[in-house]
Amino acid sequence: MQVPSAAGADSGVLPLALCETLCEALGRNPDPAQALAAIEGARQALLGPGLLTVNLVATEPGDAPGEIHLQRGWSSDPAAYPVGGRKRKLLTPWTEQLLVRGEVFIGEGEGALASVFDDHARIAALGLQAVINVPLIEGGRCRATFNALGMRPWWTREDIAVVRLLALLAAPFALRLRPAP
Repeated sequence: MQVPSAAGADSGVLPLALCETLCEALGRNPDPAQALAAIEGARQALLGPGLLTVNLVATEPGDAPGEIHLQRGWSSDPAAYPVGGRKRKLLTPWTEQLLVRGEVFIGEGEGALASVFDDHARIAALGLQAVINVPLIEGGRCRATFNALGMRPWWTREDIAVVRLLALLAAPFALRLRPAP
């Protein structure tokens, strides 16, 4: 897999040192926060500055029909996006794609972010311009999302592949996180 470096030069392959670091960090079965921090380090090394969050689906049987509740289970920037923060989402094309059908969502540019995120002004204030939301599936249903936001206005095919690969690495750790009651 070809992966552009954070500096923009094409390295041709995933850097060996990064792969070794991830194998060492994740192979020791760390707690979920440690594992996600290691994955965030890899994301930064490969894609540059940005934000990584994991949102857990926290919808309960008694919640209103047509609503999906999310709770932030991990954040690379807890000052701006604290762990435990909750969101109530209605069924929209974005929630249908990501949370119901379990398909990756790619949003590029301020308009795309504004069309799906209520907090798009905060996102823009952090200099973030694009997002890749990857559903984390367990038992055939989306149980969490792996959300990578970047300061670039668009993603390359390589960027998308890297984020999807990191989401696969993150899934067993992220799915061990549980929403607070």
